[in-house]
Amino acid sequence: MIVCASCAGVASIFACYECGREDHPYGFSRCARCFLRERLAELLTDPTTGQIHQRLRPVFDDLANVQRPQTVLWWLRKKPGAGPQLLRDMACGARDISHDTFRDLPSNRAHDYLRSLLVAIGVLAPIDIRIERMLPWIEDVVAGLPTDDAALIRRFAHWHVLRHMRTASHEDRLTKSMTDACRRRVRVAIELSAFLRTHDASPATATQDMLEHYQALIRRPLTHEYAFIVWLRQSRINTTLSITDAPRTPPSVTISDAQRWDAVERLLHDNTVRRYTRIAGLLTLLFAQPLSRIVALRTVQVTVNGDNTVNVAFGATPVQMPPLLDDLIRQHVEHQGEGPYASRHAGWLFPGGMPGYHLTTENIRSQLVAIGIKPYENRKAALFQLAGDMPAPVLAELLGITSKNAADWAQLAARDWTHYVAERAR
Repeated sequence: MIVCASCAGVASIFACYECGREDHPYGFSRCARCFLRERLAELLTDPTTGQIHQRLRPVFDDLANVQRPQTVLWWLRKKPGAGPQLLRDMACGARDISHDTFRDLPSNRAHDYLRSLLVAIGVLAPIDIRIERMLPWIEDVVAGLPTDDAALIRRFAHWHVLRHMRTASHEDRLTKSMTDACRRRVRVAIELSAFLRTHDASPATATQDMLEHYQALIRRPLTHEYAFIVWLRQSRINTTLSITDAPRTPPSVTISDAQRWDAVERLLHDNTVRRYTRIAGLLTLLFAQPLSRIVALRTVQVTVNGDNTVNVAFGATPVQMPPLLDDLIRQHVEHQGEGPYASRHAGWLFPGGMPGYHLTTENIRSQLVAIGIKPYENRKAALFQLAGDMPAPVLAELLGITSKNAADWAQLAARDWTHYVAERAR
């Protein structure tokens, strides 16, 4: 049995001479935590007062108390010209501690990371970094356009696209795929405007014939252009253009129940797959939850009961997790404190690499696909099975989906639950 020197009653040759701790040895007779506190103090001290800058004190407290101080020391050593130097400039007064400072800098990962950290620990006001990245991106894509087109695209991007992104962010629905789709809408609006200009027209003067000619040229439905056309109509810029709504295709299932249960068995027992990926995959395969909702789960939606059972609330009603999955979730919750930065724990069940944000769906999807599990296809198979086992109102309530979606799946499962509402009322 391995024990520390103090427990064994002998002098330790690894104990830090400053704090006496034996964990996190780093260098000669000092621990990584003491090294980190010294380095942070040098970085964040205001030269006019000789003390840690008052507004940056939360940065010191957050980084000095991480689970693995070696991680922060690596960041300070390997990235001296990015985040750490910017922190030093802020402490010295060379740069303002504000969002304007970051808006004047290139939007790269290092600056975005530090900005997210300052937001997560309350130094800067809350913002969504994905929306902030859109602002310079919009200016970049319209830079080479004719003046009239640039003005119109800028209005569309700010009044329509960004407004929808802000609404989704406020409701914790803004994902990477949604952000990519918003950028795509701006790009296709530019492409359509460029096509119209070659025909001596503009979005304001275009005719329906021109729009149909454009669609025939690109040989695809005008799915991404739909938002731009609707905005042109609603803004009274051009009320003559219209796009017929594509008929809604009914839900379909392409994976058998046997294939889905094989995937469930693997995720329950394969310890080579990361635990959070196994949990997310099982929540998709067993409870038909989309990855976008799973990664946005908060710890308050998970309840560990006294008998070690686990409930998860996808909607209004908590759902008890089956054996093995409840063990995985309980272990995950117990190890929430092992993240490299304390600021990551903003209530997310799956905190991400960017402070204050949850994991991205692509992080989990790519790992599942790599082992042969397609989340979207398996989710449809799960919905098909669940819709055949319970009435649509119950399905919607337990899984947190719309009543219309639940009814569509109940119809596909060919189960008639029309008597259920009357029976429940009785």
